[in-house]
Amino acid sequence: FIDSDLLIQEQEHRLLHEIIEQDGLDGFNRIENQVNASIDTDSSVIATGGSAVDGKEAMQHLHGIGAVFYLKLSYEELKNRLGDLSERGVSIRKGQTLLDLYEERKPLYEKYADYVVDCEGKSIREVVEEMTKLWKKEIKK
Repeated sequence: FIDSDLLIQEQEHRLLHEIIEQDGLDGFNRIENQVNASIDTDSSVIATGGSAVDGKEAMQHLHGIGAVFYLKLSYEELKNRLGDLSERGVSIRKGQTLLDLYEERKPLYEKYADYVVDCEGKSIREVVEEMTKLWKKEIKK
């Protein structure tokens, strides 16, 4: 299991929100794209941050090394799960609302996804079971 947000923090020796505060969103997005595009692994689950989908090179790379899953949630459920955005290091522009960001990224998630898993009202265990079933079908191809 690889958490790309942890890789970014490891490389930069800073928390995500510190990178955003110090380098701005464009700087953070460049770093995130570079880190995600350079992940060298096989037989791993890679969890990316939500803004990874903004990095074209990263998404092409991730698609090239495996299947991309879009874990789909409604806006309301996402908002509830995220909580305080300032503490999470969410890549959101000044003046942009979470709803704006959700609507901006949703088509990108759909574009890059090999599989869409509806996570609404499901436990983590249920989501993982669904992803596992889809992946097993993929490797049988």
